[in-house]
Amino acid sequence: MAAPPQPDAVRTSGPGADEGRSGGPRFLILGGPRWFTTLFGTDMWERFSFYGMTAILVLYATEDTASGGLGMSNEDAALLYGFYMASVFLASVPGGWIGDRLLGAHRAVLLGGALIALGHVSMAVPVTGSIFPGLLLVALGTGLLKPNMASLLSAFYDRDDRAGRDAGFAVFYMSVQVSALLAPIVVGVVGEGVNWHLGFSLAAIGMGAGLVQYVRGARHFGGTGSVPDRAATPAERKKVLRVALALVAVVVAGYGTDGALGTFRLTHAMALVGLLCVAAPVICFWRLARNPVLVAEERQRVRSYIWLFLASAVFWALFLQGGSVFALFAKEATDRTWLGHTVPASWFQAAIPLFVLAVSPLLARLWSRAGDRMPTTAKYAMGMAAVAAAYLVMALAALGISDGRRASPLWLVLSFLLLAIGEVSFAPVGMSATTAVAPATFVSQMVALFWLAGALGGGLGGNALKLSGDEVPGAGYFLSLGAAALVVGLALLGRRRLTRLLGV
Repeated sequence: MAAPPQPDAVRTSGPGADEGRSGGPRFLILGGPRWFTTLFGTDMWERFSFYGMTAILVLYATEDTASGGLGMSNEDAALLYGFYMASVFLASVPGGWIGDRLLGAHRAVLLGGALIALGHVSMAVPVTGSIFPGLLLVALGTGLLKPNMASLLSAFYDRDDRAGRDAGFAVFYMSVQVSALLAPIVVGVVGEGVNWHLGFSLAAIGMGAGLVQYVRGARHFGGTGSVPDRAATPAERKKVLRVALALVAVVVAGYGTDGALGTFRLTHAMALVGLLCVAAPVICFWRLARNPVLVAEERQRVRSYIWLFLASAVFWALFLQGGSVFALFAKEATDRTWLGHTVPASWFQAAIPLFVLAVSPLLARLWSRAGDRMPTTAKYAMGMAAVAAAYLVMALAALGISDGRRASPLWLVLSFLLLAIGEVSFAPVGMSATTAVAPATFVSQMVALFWLAGALGGGLGGNALKLSGDEVPGAGYFLSLGAAALVVGLALLGRRRLTRLLGV
């Protein structure tokens, strides 16, 4: 298959021949390339469904059954949230392989979006047990969509334009935060104020709109991502299918027996996810580094990338608690009274995307101006320092909630600002660096490894509150995790040789 046109190339024939490609974030959505508008719209609606659902998930899980919730304890609800997030990231591994070797990024994104929509529809059904198959479908669909969306986006950028790609991913990341800002407010009002399942139905509508946007605009891709660069052979397909079916059969038999005996607990499912979070990265890195297709330089970059992977796992372990532990702190320990009304706890989840919108253009400009003088490890260290500061702020907030007093909401707002800085320094930069480090025919699989760091982090973060034994996180909880972030940030600053090995 011929290489896709470079960012500034203009097609002379075929679908979308009238559209140029931009190698950086210098264009606006309106009037810009239609391929970008399509990707932007699809990801915008997918993020609406994701942030809307996650904004009320923990709150719904901890609500009394008499009020329509699941009646879970805070610790189990945080565990469920971590279980879901880890599953989303784990699913990106087979999702990346399917895009790279079977379907191509274009069709993988389409299939992923359809599964996400079906999952949200399942959660919208007003039956208590419907949430669990819904979460599974959303996790599988997101695992298909996210790595292949990044692969599709990166195909429109010059592989050697690191600064442009970093800035471009940051602008794309900023753009979709518009939905992430609105979703917790809209879904939160309906979910908390009217009906939980009606709130989940809004997420289904959002993903449906994203699918319509994608199908209508895909003609502007000009064939980019339509087929895999290195399609799997029939023998490879059969082998993967046999292994997959065998693993599914073992899992179904094991948990089916557990359920039939009446001994199943959420921790049993989390144990399997935890095992996969540790085993999957080891296996994926080992297989990729030994692949005979890779040349020596590519193999060295893959091995060096392990350090970025580990730093990302620590980041996600802390950042993802914004939707669980921080949400519980908002519900249980924060003064939410304003002008005589109680602000829904889910509204606080809108703070991070709001601040991402504010800080993304500033950081994108910083990345562009710094160029090669500010490598990925320095950006990671900056993000980790911001997360450490966020946890320090929450430790100070927790100190003031003794004797029944509630903390000022400004503590949460400030911590979410710092988490937003950390997110922009890690997520778009890390994804951009991953696509740059990845061997040419393994981009989606390398992006899947980037999300696997989120799986490992989500599993660790989901268990943190339960292991601490706190019903509501205290100052010691936040202070210890903030210290861990600070140590990792300092370690990244000292790894100058890593920058040379990665080349990013």
